[in-house]
Amino acid sequence: MLTVLYRGPLASCDYDCPYCPFAKRRDTPEQLRADRSALARFMSWAAAREEELSVLFTPWGEGLVRSWYREALVELSLMPHVRRAAIQTNLSGRTEWTARADLTKLALWTTFHPGQVTHERFLAKSRALAERGVRHSVGVVGLPEHLDAARRLRRELPSPVYLWVNAAEGHTYTDEEADRWTELDPLFPYSRHPHRTRGLPCRTGHDVVSVAGDGTVTRCHFIKTPLGNLYDGTFHPTPKPSACPNTSCDCHIGYVHFEPLRLYDVFTDGLLERIPILP
Repeated sequence: MLTVLYRGPLASCDYDCPYCPFAKRRDTPEQLRADRSALARFMSWAAAREEELSVLFTPWGEGLVRSWYREALVELSLMPHVRRAAIQTNLSGRTEWTARADLTKLALWTTFHPGQVTHERFLAKSRALAERGVRHSVGVVGLPEHLDAARRLRRELPSPVYLWVNAAEGHTYTDEEADRWTELDPLFPYSRHPHRTRGLPCRTGHDVVSVAGDGTVTRCHFIKTPLGNLYDGTFHPTPKPSACPNTSCDCHIGYVHFEPLRLYDVFTDGLLERIPILP
């Protein structure tokens, strides 16, 4: 099975989080049309594929406020050869569309951003998804000013919903601070420090790849060397996991595929939506 992390040119977001590493811009109508066209091309490729496929949309901006991402997730979930159709989202958009999807395949990786949305509004969205049977995780960025909000969210979220915590970029945690976040997310220690990866095997480029809007394939979002193009037949996955050329990896979407961490055994079927199986 091939897993694709798809990131088209969309960069506009309805939030403006100061800690967000993603690009910020207001997409013009022409840029939105280009993103929609690029996604349509990817969907044609996905529909024509015969082998098993999983897709995680990782847009720079917020995808679910755009109708073409909602429709793409529904369509992917209904394709017989697709195992999972997922997206990273701030959950600001409508969620009623999920009723048309195959909920055994659809999943959402959602993030709560204090200061951008009220606790009550976000919690209501998560509860509604849980009531409909939509698989989703909820996460926060582990900034000190977010701790109380994260604790409250964990108390009030439906119990099956997993709460993950990302270490804040550039922030150093004392052991005491890290322990507070680990109480909320037992897997926070994986996010706390970068993982030394150079020369060690990673599944990226083998059975998981990143794809840009024009079809350019790279092994992951953090290694820009092209491996070919999805649409012209020049991309061929490596026959087995290969050595990472980067010194380190500090982002979950990258290190989850790093073989020495064995996180595939932890996340199993919840890999793309960040839902682990914990004791």
